[in-house]
Order: sequence, then C-alpha cells, then structure tokens
Amino acid sequence: MTQPGRETEPGTGTGTGTAGARGARDADRPERDAVRLAQEADRPAPDTDRLAQFEEQRGRLWAIAYRIMGTVTDADDAVQEAWLRWQALPDDQPVASPRGFLTTVVSRICYDLLGSARARRETYVGPWLPEPLLDGTGGRLPLVAAGAGSPGGPEDRVTLDESVGMALLTVMERLTPAERTAFILHDVFAVPFPEIAEAVGRTPESVRQLASRARKRVRAEAPRRTVDRAEHRRTVEAFLSAVMGGDFDALLSVLDPEIVWRSDGGGKVSSARRPVLGREKVARYVRGLVTRGAQRQGLRVALAEVNGATGLVFVDPVGEQAGVFAFTVHAGRITEVDAVINPDKLGHLDLGLHLPLDSGPGPDSDSGPDSDSGPGPESGPGPGPGRF
Repeated sequence: MTQPGRETEPGTGTGTGTAGARGARDADRPERDAVRLAQEADRPAPDTDRLAQFEEQRGRLWAIAYRIMGTVTDADDAVQEAWLRWQALPDDQPVASPRGFLTTVVSRICYDLLGSARARRETYVGPWLPEPLLDGTGGRLPLVAAGAGSPGGPEDRVTLDESVGMALLTVMERLTPAERTAFILHDVFAVPFPEIAEAVGRTPESVRQLASRARKRVRAEAPRRTVDRAEHRRTVEAFLSAVMGGDFDALLSVLDPEIVWRSDGGGKVSSARRPVLGREKVARYVRGLVTRGAQRQGLRVALAEVNGATGLVFVDPVGEQAGVFAFTVHAGRITEVDAVINPDKLGHLDLGLHLPLDSGPGPDSDSGPDSDSGPGPESGPGPGPGRF
C-alpha cells in the first residue's frame, strides 16, 4: 500500500550488492511480479479500504496535530507518521474503530514530538509564536462547536475556531506536553479520558486531572476576546485605516490600554525580542514602523482570515519580506497583536493569493525593544501631513 501522491515499488530499495546479484534479481523479477499479482488477485484489496478509512480521518488528525504542536510542519510530519503506522498494520487484523485508533496514534506522536520541540523553543530568539494559517491553509478549519453533550459538559469546552486562534495557541505553549495534549483532546475534540490515557501513558484519572489543571490555567491566562466576528473585523479595519491614514489619535483609540504586541522574527529578520506592552508604547512602536516603512516601494498589504479571525498579511517584493498579523479584540479594542515575520514560519503559505495587485502599503517587519539588528527595513503607509 502506498500513500496518496507517492508511489513505491514492492521489492525495491537502496541496499548495496554486487552487479551480478542485482542482475539475478532483475532476471527473476517478472516471475516474482506474476506471483505477487496472482496472490493479490486471490484476496480482497484491504489497501483501498484502509486508504479510504485514513482519508476520512485525515482532516481531523491534522487539526489535532496542529493544535498540539502549533506548527504546520510538525502537524504534517505527525500525520505522515500516523499514515505509515496505519498502512503497516497486518491486513488480517481489522481495526474496530479507525477513528479512535488513529486519534490515539497521532496524539502519541505529537506528545512525543512536543517534548523535544519545547526544549528548542526555550532557546528561540525572541518570542515564539505558532505558524499561522490563512483561510484554512493546511486543511479547512471547521468553525463549529466541538463535543457538546459529551463528558464534562459544553461549558468545559472550547470551539474549534477558538482553539486554533493565535492567542489561545500561545497560551497553550505554557502548558506541559501532557496537559496540552489532554486539554486539546478532551476539551476541543471530546475524546474520552480512557483513550487519552493510552496516548499519554497515564491513567484515566490522571488524565482527568491534567485536563482540569490545563483548563484552569487557560481560563486564567487566555486574553479576553470578542465572539462577534463582525466586531473583530471592524476593529482590525479601524486599526489599518488609522495606520494607513497616519492618524495617531485614531490609532490610540483602537488600542486597549494594556495591549501586548509580540513579534516573531526568530533571529532571521529584525524584530522586537521582547513583547511591547501598553497602548502608548505600542502606538509609538507602530509609528516607528510606519515612518521607516513609508520609504519602501511595492509593499502590498491586505486583510485576511488568520487562524479563523480577521488579520493582516503583507509582502514586500523589494526586500523579499513577508508577515502575518493576528489580532485579539475585546470590546472594540485590540488587546493583543501577534506578528509572525520569521520566513521559516511562512514557507507553507502563498501570501500572493491573499494580496490584490493594487494593495496599498501597510505594516511590515518589526524593530523595537532588544531588536537584534537595530532599525530594519520597516514598511508602512505614508503618513498624512502633520500626522505620524
């Protein structure tokens, strides 16, 4: 059996051997192929059924993996490894519940990966932010409630769109791998505790406690956010309008007094190595971006759905820079901005698809507190006379 889109040939490999041995194997190959085809003709084709079963679960597996890992590349790797384990199962041992089996497999893979990933993230240059998704890139994000009526009750659950938001993903970075896995599986995907216990190697009661601790911490540390998508979009549009119009007072009015601005450049591009805190500091920071960015040409910026909510994307063809901005909004004001400008975290995105050719200039990469290279090639709108 082969993975969709990849072809492998039974009996081939990269092992070493003499030319004579390879020639002998090649000479026997037609006969061996005939035997193999005869054997396959005499039995059902479980590969097709198993492939269909996996494809039916692929979107859900990827959604679980992304929420646990916070990166598209790791989610892809986890789903790929789950596929390899799935296709390696003996054909004569049917799986009673492919959904449950594959959920446990991909969760265990992510749980193991997350331990080493956390160690790498602790030495990351500047704030570490999740890899962003645009309009369901990497798999359509189901924006529906999860697990209503299942154990724990809907009041203990978060919706799938909320769980994929940049703000909540960032909060979940503070959980232990076991807490994060238990929280996502139970509170987001309504997986029963006994199944989660198999994935993390704990008892069901231990997993229940893990999920409870994680839930309390997420509730305590998650930023306030509006559930009104229209209000969120209007607030982001007001931010962009103030920035593009060079209206400092309008910018202040759309920022929460305790706003937090995080920039993830990963040491690859100039960015603030510490979060920028407070309305006045963030406004001045944005003004600096705009002032430096006004000198750049060809910058394109547009609104886009970033991890399930309205955000901004930009591309600077001249400097070959790009970025994605995610916003958290509450009561008509922006409380958090997560700016991902590390090119390594944007490679899975085709930002050009989200940017019309006539887009105007807008915010670009960051430079600020503890910037690793001082003022960089910032991009932004040309401020109006007497404004920024």
